[in-house]
Amino acid sequence: MRKISWLGVVLLVLLIFSCKKSEEKSASAKSLAEQKKEIKPEIILKSADDHPPDYPTTQGLFYMAKYLEEKSGGRIKMRVYHSAQLGSEKETIEQTQFGAIDLNRVNINPVTQISKTMIVLAMPFLFKNEEHLHRVLDGKIGKKLLEDLEPYGLVGLGYYDAGARSFYNSHRPIYKPEDLKGLKIRVQKSQIMIDMVRALGASPTPMAFEEVYTALQTGVIDGAENNFPSYYYTRHYEVAKYYSLDKHCWSPEVLLFSKKTWERLSEADRRLIKEAAFASVIHQRKLWKEYEKKAEQRLRQAGVKINQIKEITAFQKAVEPVYEKYLKDPKIKELIQEIKAIGEELE
Repeated sequence: MRKISWLGVVLLVLLIFSCKKSEEKSASAKSLAEQKKEIKPEIILKSADDHPPDYPTTQGLFYMAKYLEEKSGGRIKMRVYHSAQLGSEKETIEQTQFGAIDLNRVNINPVTQISKTMIVLAMPFLFKNEEHLHRVLDGKIGKKLLEDLEPYGLVGLGYYDAGARSFYNSHRPIYKPEDLKGLKIRVQKSQIMIDMVRALGASPTPMAFEEVYTALQTGVIDGAENNFPSYYYTRHYEVAKYYSLDKHCWSPEVLLFSKKTWERLSEADRRLIKEAAFASVIHQRKLWKEYEKKAEQRLRQAGVKINQIKEITAFQKAVEPVYEKYLKDPKIKELIQEIKAIGEELE
Protein backbone atom coordinates (compact mmCIF):
# COMPACT_ATOMS: atom_id res chain seq x y z
CA MET A 1 0.00 0.00 0.00
CA ARG A 2 2.83 2.36 0.93
CA LYS A 3 4.76 1.43 -2.28
CA ILE A 4 1.78 2.28 -4.43
CA SER A 5 1.38 5.58 -2.61
CA TRP A 6 4.99 6.59 -3.19
CA LEU A 7 4.76 5.55 -6.83
CA GLY A 8 1.71 7.75 -7.24
CA VAL A 9 3.53 10.73 -5.77
CA VAL A 10 6.49 10.23 -8.11
CA LEU A 11 4.20 9.98 -11.16
CA LEU A 12 2.31 13.09 -10.08
CA VAL A 13 5.55 15.09 -9.72
CA LEU A 14 6.75 13.95 -13.15
CA LEU A 15 3.41 14.89 -14.68
CA ILE A 16 3.51 18.38 -13.14
CA PHE A 17 7.15 18.90 -14.26
CA SER A 18 6.31 17.77 -17.81
CA CYS A 19 3.33 20.13 -18.01
CA LYS A 20 5.44 23.04 -16.74
CA LYS A 21 8.14 22.40 -19.36
CA SER A 22 5.51 22.18 -22.05
CA GLU A 23 4.01 25.51 -20.94
CA GLU A 24 7.48 27.16 -20.87
CA LYS A 25 8.26 25.86 -24.36
CA SER A 26 4.91 27.10 -25.64
CA ALA A 27 5.43 30.52 -24.04
CA SER A 28 8.95 30.70 -25.47
CA ALA A 29 7.69 29.83 -28.96
CA LYS A 30 4.95 32.43 -28.64
CA SER A 31 7.47 35.04 -27.50
CA LEU A 32 9.72 34.35 -30.53
CA ALA A 33 6.75 34.55 -32.87
CA GLU A 34 5.73 37.88 -31.38
CA GLN A 35 9.29 39.19 -31.70
CA LYS A 36 9.46 38.17 -35.35
CA LYS A 37 6.16 39.89 -35.93
CA GLU A 38 7.47 43.10 -34.34
CA ILE A 39 10.71 43.11 -36.39
CA LYS A 40 9.98 45.05 -39.58
CA PRO A 41 11.55 43.81 -42.83
CA GLU A 42 14.61 45.55 -44.27
CA ILE A 43 13.88 48.07 -47.02
CA ILE A 44 16.34 48.77 -49.83
CA LEU A 45 15.52 51.79 -52.00
CA LYS A 46 17.01 52.42 -55.44
CA SER A 47 17.64 56.08 -56.29
CA ALA A 48 18.86 57.77 -59.48
CA ASP A 49 20.75 60.91 -60.47
CA ASP A 50 22.44 61.75 -63.78
CA HIS A 51 25.18 63.84 -62.16
CA PRO A 52 28.57 62.59 -60.85
CA PRO A 53 29.05 61.58 -57.19
CA ASP A 54 30.58 64.89 -56.06
CA TYR A 55 27.82 67.07 -57.56
CA PRO A 56 25.48 68.84 -55.05
CA THR A 57 22.33 66.96 -56.14
CA THR A 58 24.02 63.57 -55.84
CA GLN A 59 25.53 64.61 -52.52
CA GLY A 60 22.00 65.49 -51.42
CA LEU A 61 20.90 61.93 -52.15
CA PHE A 62 23.91 60.47 -50.32
CA TYR A 63 22.99 62.63 -47.31
CA MET A 64 19.39 61.38 -47.45
CA ALA A 65 20.60 57.77 -47.65
CA LYS A 66 22.80 58.22 -44.58
CA TYR A 67 19.98 59.94 -42.68
CA LEU A 68 17.53 57.12 -43.43
CA GLU A 69 19.94 54.38 -42.44
CA GLU A 70 20.88 56.06 -39.15
CA LYS A 71 17.33 56.99 -38.14
CA SER A 72 15.95 53.54 -39.01
CA GLY A 73 18.72 51.69 -37.20
CA GLY A 74 20.00 50.29 -40.48
CA ARG A 75 16.61 48.91 -41.55
CA ILE A 76 16.10 51.34 -44.45
CA LYS A 77 18.94 51.57 -46.93
CA MET A 78 19.10 53.72 -50.07
CA ARG A 79 21.47 52.95 -52.92
CA VAL A 80 22.39 55.94 -55.07
CA TYR A 81 22.98 55.24 -58.78
CA HIS A 82 24.72 58.39 -60.04
CA SER A 83 26.19 59.47 -63.40
CA ALA A 84 23.08 58.37 -65.37
CA GLN A 85 23.80 54.69 -64.62
CA LEU A 86 20.06 53.99 -64.85
CA GLY A 87 19.44 56.16 -67.92
CA SER A 88 18.63 59.73 -68.92
CA GLU A 89 16.17 61.82 -66.90
CA LYS A 90 13.29 60.99 -69.24
CA GLU A 91 14.06 57.28 -68.92
CA THR A 92 14.44 57.33 -65.14
CA ILE A 93 11.16 59.22 -64.71
CA GLU A 94 9.37 56.43 -66.57
CA GLN A 95 11.14 53.80 -64.44
CA THR A 96 10.07 55.66 -61.30
CA GLN A 97 6.46 55.65 -62.45
CA PHE A 98 6.68 51.87 -63.02
CA GLY A 99 8.33 51.28 -59.64
CA ALA A 100 11.69 50.06 -61.01
CA ILE A 101 13.31 53.12 -59.40
CA ASP A 102 12.12 54.19 -55.95
CA LEU A 103 13.55 57.71 -55.70
CA ASN A 104 14.65 59.96 -58.53
CA ARG A 105 16.29 63.39 -58.68
CA VAL A 106 15.51 65.20 -61.94
CA ASN A 107 15.18 68.74 -63.22
CA ILE A 108 11.58 69.94 -63.37
CA ASN A 109 11.70 70.57 -67.15
CA PRO A 110 11.19 66.94 -68.26
CA VAL A 111 8.56 66.62 -65.52
CA THR A 112 6.52 69.35 -67.27
CA GLN A 113 5.80 66.75 -69.96
CA ILE A 114 3.86 64.79 -67.35
CA SER A 115 2.31 67.27 -64.94
CA LYS A 116 1.30 70.41 -66.80
CA THR A 117 1.10 72.68 -63.74
CA MET A 118 4.84 72.13 -63.18
CA ILE A 119 5.35 74.30 -66.29
CA VAL A 120 5.07 77.45 -64.17
CA LEU A 121 8.47 76.73 -62.63
CA ALA A 122 10.04 76.67 -66.10
CA MET A 123 8.47 79.84 -67.49
CA PRO A 124 11.17 82.18 -68.87
CA PHE A 125 12.13 85.33 -66.92
CA LEU A 126 9.43 84.69 -64.30
CA PHE A 127 11.55 84.60 -61.15
CA LYS A 128 13.43 87.68 -60.02
CA ASN A 129 16.05 85.91 -57.95
CA GLU A 130 16.76 82.95 -55.68
CA GLU A 131 14.73 84.38 -52.79
CA HIS A 132 11.68 84.70 -55.04
CA LEU A 133 12.11 81.09 -56.18
CA HIS A 134 12.43 79.74 -52.62
CA ARG A 135 9.36 81.65 -51.45
CA VAL A 136 7.38 79.87 -54.16
CA LEU A 137 8.91 76.41 -53.76
CA ASP A 138 8.66 76.36 -49.96
CA GLY A 139 5.15 77.83 -49.87
CA LYS A 140 1.68 76.66 -50.85
CA ILE A 141 2.41 76.83 -54.61
CA GLY A 142 5.38 74.49 -54.35
CA LYS A 143 3.38 72.09 -52.19
CA LYS A 144 0.45 72.14 -54.64
CA LEU A 145 2.74 71.35 -57.59
CA LEU A 146 4.13 68.33 -55.74
CA GLU A 147 0.62 67.09 -54.95
CA ASP A 148 -0.30 67.38 -58.63
CA LEU A 149 2.25 64.63 -59.42
CA GLU A 150 0.37 61.83 -57.64
CA PRO A 151 -2.14 61.03 -60.43
CA TYR A 152 0.91 60.27 -62.60
CA GLY A 153 2.37 57.66 -60.27
CA LEU A 154 4.81 60.02 -58.55
CA VAL A 155 5.10 61.40 -55.02
CA GLY A 156 6.92 64.75 -54.83
CA LEU A 157 9.17 65.03 -51.76
CA GLY A 158 10.84 68.40 -52.24
CA TYR A 159 13.02 70.66 -54.36
CA TYR A 160 16.79 70.93 -54.73
CA ASP A 161 18.52 74.07 -56.00
CA ALA A 162 19.76 74.27 -59.57
CA GLY A 163 20.53 77.97 -59.88
CA ALA A 164 19.74 80.08 -62.92
CA ARG A 165 20.11 78.76 -66.45
CA SER A 166 21.85 80.86 -69.11
CA PHE A 167 23.00 80.40 -72.71
CA TYR A 168 26.47 79.31 -73.82
CA ASN A 169 27.82 78.64 -77.31
CA SER A 170 30.92 78.24 -79.44
CA HIS A 171 30.45 81.26 -81.74
CA ARG A 172 29.80 84.56 -79.95
CA PRO A 173 28.60 86.26 -76.78
CA ILE A 174 24.85 86.87 -76.50
CA TYR A 175 23.74 90.41 -75.64
CA LYS A 176 20.34 90.57 -77.33
CA PRO A 177 17.86 88.03 -78.76
CA GLU A 178 19.12 88.68 -82.30
CA ASP A 179 22.49 87.18 -81.30
CA LEU A 180 20.80 83.81 -80.89
CA LYS A 181 19.47 83.70 -84.44
CA GLY A 182 20.87 80.90 -86.53
CA LEU A 183 22.30 79.02 -83.54
CA LYS A 184 21.35 75.40 -82.86
CA ILE A 185 20.77 75.27 -79.11
CA ARG A 186 20.45 72.04 -77.16
CA VAL A 187 17.40 71.96 -74.89
CA GLN A 188 15.98 69.41 -72.48
CA LYS A 189 13.20 67.20 -73.77
CA SER A 190 10.58 69.70 -72.68
CA GLN A 191 8.08 71.59 -74.83
CA ILE A 192 8.31 74.76 -72.76
CA MET A 193 12.09 74.92 -73.37
CA ILE A 194 11.61 74.27 -77.08
CA ASP A 195 9.04 77.06 -77.25
CA MET A 196 11.29 79.51 -75.38
CA VAL A 197 14.40 78.95 -77.52
CA ARG A 198 12.37 79.15 -80.72
CA ALA A 199 10.74 82.41 -79.56
CA LEU A 200 14.21 83.87 -78.99
CA GLY A 201 15.16 83.11 -82.59
CA ALA A 202 17.42 80.07 -82.16
CA SER A 203 16.86 76.52 -83.37
CA PRO A 204 15.96 74.24 -80.40
CA THR A 205 17.55 70.78 -80.47
CA PRO A 206 16.19 68.35 -77.82
CA MET A 207 18.97 66.07 -76.62
CA ALA A 208 19.97 63.97 -73.61
CA PHE A 209 22.35 65.79 -71.27
CA GLU A 210 24.99 63.09 -71.64
CA GLU A 211 25.25 63.70 -75.41
CA VAL A 212 25.90 67.46 -75.31
CA TYR A 213 29.72 67.54 -75.16
CA THR A 214 30.18 65.41 -78.26
CA ALA A 215 27.44 67.31 -80.08
CA LEU A 216 29.19 70.62 -79.32
CA GLN A 217 32.56 69.18 -80.29
CA THR A 218 31.33 67.86 -83.65
CA GLY A 219 29.17 70.87 -84.51
CA VAL A 220 25.86 69.03 -84.33
CA ILE A 221 24.81 71.91 -82.04
CA ASP A 222 26.26 75.38 -81.52
CA GLY A 223 25.36 75.81 -77.90
CA ALA A 224 23.15 74.91 -74.96
CA GLU A 225 21.79 76.45 -71.78
CA ASN A 226 22.45 75.53 -68.18
CA ASN A 227 23.80 76.71 -64.84
CA PHE A 228 27.46 77.38 -63.98
CA PRO A 229 28.06 74.06 -62.15
CA SER A 230 26.72 71.87 -64.98
CA TYR A 231 28.59 73.90 -67.60
CA TYR A 232 31.78 73.51 -65.55
CA TYR A 233 31.82 69.86 -64.46
CA THR A 234 30.81 68.57 -67.93
CA ARG A 235 33.70 70.60 -69.40
CA HIS A 236 31.34 72.06 -72.00
CA TYR A 237 33.38 75.25 -71.69
CA GLU A 238 36.19 73.49 -73.58
CA VAL A 239 34.05 73.40 -76.74
CA ALA A 240 31.73 76.37 -76.09
CA LYS A 241 33.66 79.22 -74.45
CA TYR A 242 31.00 81.97 -74.56
CA TYR A 243 28.70 82.06 -71.53
CA SER A 244 26.06 84.81 -71.44
CA LEU A 245 24.31 85.45 -68.12
CA ASP A 246 20.71 86.12 -69.13
CA LYS A 247 19.30 83.90 -66.32
CA HIS A 248 16.25 83.07 -68.40
CA CYS A 249 15.08 80.24 -66.17
CA TRP A 250 15.38 79.22 -62.50
CA SER A 251 13.98 75.71 -62.95
CA PRO A 252 14.79 73.69 -59.79
CA GLU A 253 15.38 69.99 -59.28
CA VAL A 254 12.63 67.81 -57.83
CA LEU A 255 12.75 64.65 -55.72
CA LEU A 256 10.32 62.09 -57.13
CA PHE A 257 9.29 58.95 -55.24
CA SER A 258 7.54 56.05 -56.94
CA LYS A 259 3.90 55.90 -55.88
CA LYS A 260 3.98 52.11 -56.33
CA THR A 261 6.72 51.83 -53.71
CA TRP A 262 5.13 54.51 -51.51
CA GLU A 263 1.87 52.60 -51.18
CA ARG A 264 3.72 49.53 -49.90
CA LEU A 265 5.36 51.46 -47.06
CA SER A 266 4.00 51.91 -43.54
CA GLU A 267 2.85 55.34 -42.42
CA ALA A 268 5.84 55.55 -40.06
CA ASP A 269 8.30 54.80 -42.88
CA ARG A 270 6.65 57.39 -45.12
CA ARG A 271 7.08 60.00 -42.39
CA LEU A 272 10.74 59.10 -41.99
CA ILE A 273 11.37 59.32 -45.75
CA LYS A 274 9.72 62.77 -45.88
CA GLU A 275 11.82 63.85 -42.92
CA ALA A 276 15.00 62.59 -44.60
CA ALA A 277 14.10 64.34 -47.86
CA PHE A 278 13.54 67.65 -46.06
CA ALA A 279 16.90 67.33 -44.27
CA SER A 280 18.62 66.60 -47.59
CA VAL A 281 17.04 69.69 -49.20
CA ILE A 282 18.62 71.94 -46.57
CA HIS A 283 21.97 70.19 -46.99
CA GLN A 284 21.86 70.30 -50.81
CA ARG A 285 21.02 74.00 -50.98
CA LYS A 286 24.03 74.82 -48.82
CA LEU A 287 26.31 72.67 -50.99
CA TRP A 288 24.86 74.26 -54.13
CA LYS A 289 25.87 77.79 -53.16
CA GLU A 290 29.42 76.67 -52.42
CA TYR A 291 29.72 74.65 -55.65
CA GLU A 292 28.22 77.43 -57.75
CA LYS A 293 30.85 79.96 -56.54
CA LYS A 294 33.66 77.48 -57.08
CA ALA A 295 32.45 76.66 -60.60
CA GLU A 296 32.30 80.33 -61.62
CA GLN A 297 35.81 80.96 -60.28
CA ARG A 298 37.23 77.94 -62.12
CA LEU A 299 35.51 78.98 -65.36
CA ARG A 300 36.94 82.48 -65.20
CA GLN A 301 40.39 81.04 -64.48
CA ALA A 302 40.00 78.79 -67.52
CA GLY A 303 39.48 81.86 -69.72
CA VAL A 304 35.77 81.43 -70.40
CA LYS A 305 34.28 84.63 -71.86
CA ILE A 306 31.45 85.42 -69.44
CA ASN A 307 29.25 88.41 -70.15
CA GLN A 308 26.42 89.80 -68.03
CA ILE A 309 23.16 90.74 -69.78
CA LYS A 310 21.92 93.66 -67.72
CA GLU A 311 18.97 94.62 -69.90
CA ILE A 312 16.55 91.73 -70.40
CA THR A 313 13.52 93.71 -71.60
CA ALA A 314 14.08 92.64 -75.22
CA PHE A 315 14.29 89.00 -74.14
CA GLN A 316 11.09 89.28 -72.09
CA LYS A 317 9.29 90.81 -75.05
CA ALA A 318 10.54 88.05 -77.36
CA VAL A 319 9.06 85.31 -75.16
CA GLU A 320 5.62 86.91 -74.88
CA PRO A 321 4.18 84.35 -77.38
CA VAL A 322 5.26 81.60 -74.96
CA TYR A 323 3.19 83.19 -72.20
CA GLU A 324 0.23 83.65 -74.54
CA LYS A 325 0.32 79.94 -75.34
CA TYR A 326 0.39 78.69 -71.75
CA LEU A 327 -1.84 81.35 -70.21
CA LYS A 328 -4.75 79.84 -72.15
CA ASP A 329 -4.91 77.26 -69.36
CA PRO A 330 -6.78 78.91 -66.42
CA LYS A 331 -4.79 76.93 -63.83
CA ILE A 332 -1.46 78.00 -65.32
CA LYS A 333 -2.63 81.59 -65.57
CA GLU A 334 -3.69 81.68 -61.91
CA LEU A 335 -0.42 80.14 -60.71
CA ILE A 336 1.71 82.58 -62.74
CA GLN A 337 -0.25 85.51 -61.34
CA GLU A 338 0.34 84.23 -57.80
CA ILE A 339 4.07 83.80 -58.48
CA LYS A 340 4.33 87.33 -59.87
CA ALA A 341 2.49 88.68 -56.82
CA ILE A 342 5.04 87.03 -54.51
CA GLY A 343 7.83 88.66 -56.54
CA GLU A 344 6.19 92.07 -56.18
CA GLU A 345 6.06 91.64 -52.40
CA LEU A 346 9.86 91.31 -52.38
CA GLU A 347 10.43 94.62 -54.15
